[in-house]
Amino acid sequence: MPATRAPGPPGLPLLGSMLDLKQDPLRAYLDARRDHGDVVRFSAGPPGLRAEFYLVCSPEGAQQVLATQAANFRKENVFYEEIRQTFGNGLLTSQDADYLRQRRLVQPLFTRRRVDGYAQAVAAESAALAERWERTLRGVVDAADEMSRFALRTVARILFGADVEAAIDVVRTAFPVLGRYVRGRALSPLRTPRSWPTPGNREAAAAEAALHRVCDDIIARRAGRSSDDLLGLLAEARGEGGEALDATELREQVLIFLLAGHETTATSLTFALHLLGRHPEQQERAGAEARAVLAGGRPPTAEDLASLPYLTRVLKEAMRLYPAAPVIGRRAAAACVVDGVEIPAGADVLVAPYVTQRHPDHWEDPERFDPERFTPEREARRHRYAWFPFGGGPRACIGQHFSMLESVLGLAVLLREFEVSAVDTEVRLTHGITLEVDGPVRIGLTRKG
Repeated sequence: MPATRAPGPPGLPLLGSMLDLKQDPLRAYLDARRDHGDVVRFSAGPPGLRAEFYLVCSPEGAQQVLATQAANFRKENVFYEEIRQTFGNGLLTSQDADYLRQRRLVQPLFTRRRVDGYAQAVAAESAALAERWERTLRGVVDAADEMSRFALRTVARILFGADVEAAIDVVRTAFPVLGRYVRGRALSPLRTPRSWPTPGNREAAAAEAALHRVCDDIIARRAGRSSDDLLGLLAEARGEGGEALDATELREQVLIFLLAGHETTATSLTFALHLLGRHPEQQERAGAEARAVLAGGRPPTAEDLASLPYLTRVLKEAMRLYPAAPVIGRRAAAACVVDGVEIPAGADVLVAPYVTQRHPDHWEDPERFDPERFTPEREARRHRYAWFPFGGGPRACIGQHFSMLESVLGLAVLLREFEVSAVDTEVRLTHGITLEVDGPVRIGLTRKG
């Protein structure tokens, strides 16, 4: 069957789909799949500045973009360029020889055995969080803020060891500023030079400089000293020819690890708590599993992960409904065909876990929270790319096992100690570099026992 041209929403005569995409992009993507099929062409922006991109919604299409045709789909779109200019050319954004070199250096630090060794840091931060919650007045917290703090402290402890406190406040202040800056520039039809002294440029430059200072200071203090935290291991990593990361490359990898390692996990945990707070039956089952496995108040270990299958299913279902990376962008180097539809050379292409993981052809009653979707039997029957919150193919997330370890063990400690209820039953979504909430995600806490 010959390839066809992608259909798409007509939009407005002067602005195309720009207003819909600006107001609620995730809803615009869901509606486009429903109305136009699994490959949709969007056109947005005023005449002369109009941008066009393709949204791929089927598991088959996602597999082609991320895996089977991965060599043709590059991280060269404006979004990755803005991340690259803001956070550096680390593992998330690098390409070609740079990426292969970085991956070879970093991969040994993310083996399952190595990652299992990070469980002690997860346990320590989980215990500290539970202790703070026990002292919470009125028993209500903002899950989004609390999970962001927890995930950041955990990844910073693993990265910096004893220097963790030096980085926390700066990162918590700077990352939201830079996330908004990247998203605003990526979506703007006209980007002013970063060197212009606009308020937004000045604010972002100050945040970036603060991040660089704290990372560079920690790296400089470590020079010539061996340590077993992730930064120390990165500094000592050597390629086949003996090459190492220089100070700038170390900082860029650290920034990418801080970005990817805390915002994604924070999102998964936030929505797992929110969903369990709205579904008492599933929460009771998850809590009972946590109390049985972590009996006597003992700290969790990596070996406990295999004994927490229901909590793992809860996290996977939360990541299905609220994937931390709701869309993943690429640019087609050459003309090709994706899911039977023509994609021209140079076209920007989005695959959308947020849409695919709600696709009614692959998920029955897709808006319903149902951890049982992730029993081994049901997972085995599903298309590999019906669920892909960690991406896929050669650029799949290197930290997938770490994210699951941290999320499941952290959630187990919290559910062992507390029952949660959803104060905010509806949550408004937005997305920048990752999926974000527009406002608090408050949960009520009741101490167990």
